[in-house]
Amino acid sequence: MKPAKFDFRAPGTLEAVLEDLATYGEDARILAGGQSLVPLMNLRMFQPEVLISINACPDLAIVQETDREIVIGAAVRQWDVETHPVVREHCPLLVQALKFVGGRSNRNRGTVCGSLAHSDTLAELPIVAVVLGAQMVVNGSRGRRAVAAEDFFLGPLETCIQPDEMLECVTFPKRGAGEFGHFSELGIRNHGFAVSGVGVTVRFDDRATCADIRIAVMGGHDVAQRPSATEQFLKGRALDDTAVEEAGRLMMAEVEMAADIHADSDYRASLAGTLLTRSLAVITQSKAAEGKSEAGGALQ
Repeated sequence: MKPAKFDFRAPGTLEAVLEDLATYGEDARILAGGQSLVPLMNLRMFQPEVLISINACPDLAIVQETDREIVIGAAVRQWDVETHPVVREHCPLLVQALKFVGGRSNRNRGTVCGSLAHSDTLAELPIVAVVLGAQMVVNGSRGRRAVAAEDFFLGPLETCIQPDEMLECVTFPKRGAGEFGHFSELGIRNHGFAVSGVGVTVRFDDRATCADIRIAVMGGHDVAQRPSATEQFLKGRALDDTAVEEAGRLMMAEVEMAADIHADSDYRASLAGTLLTRSLAVITQSKAAEGKSEAGGALQ
């Protein structure tokens, strides 16, 4: 199919984009990479009267580093983030998850902010944003506001962005000392939609026990789930085989998963538990490897 008729605008500054949004409101859609929006327009699920392209806005095509954060503008391509040396050093979990997003051709055009604003329940980046505690910077006629990732996503294809607003950028915190993360998912086929996925970050204390942990799960009915009981169980524990296996069982029972033609809810929950145990195993191995490296360095 082909999209319904629309007008096309390509302002060259953020200010001009916001002016267009204030003018057209609910009749407009922001176009960045178009990897999610355009297929839905072709299916006529979305029929905006005006498309506002942000691809001519250099002030939105930025990756900036601050003391504590990495700022990614709305027009930055996923591939540029995946290969950016600052992101690779300070936010490796984001880089890891991006490798699961479509194929290389999709990531060449798709944007990080576009995927977040699309709010697909089986997309990787909303999970990463939640587990890392990202902040969404939303801008519009009423001014700029920062929204925590867990408050940003409201449901399938639904966020807190108002008709006269746009996602200007997203800020990811840099990885802290003693912090390790891992992302894993399983889908029907390579580069296809995931059946379930899990993102995990763990901060270890000086005794190599879990001082803090954040878990986010995809595959539910609405938004990314934080299995709080499973997180609480793991805090203060050494992540040995017994604790990891019990955490997998706990999360299997805690999460509420969706059922569709690809998998029923029980299978998705079971898969999420398995992915959690695998991620925790990788994290503990990474922690152990770092400890050996530090010990070796001290002996030299």
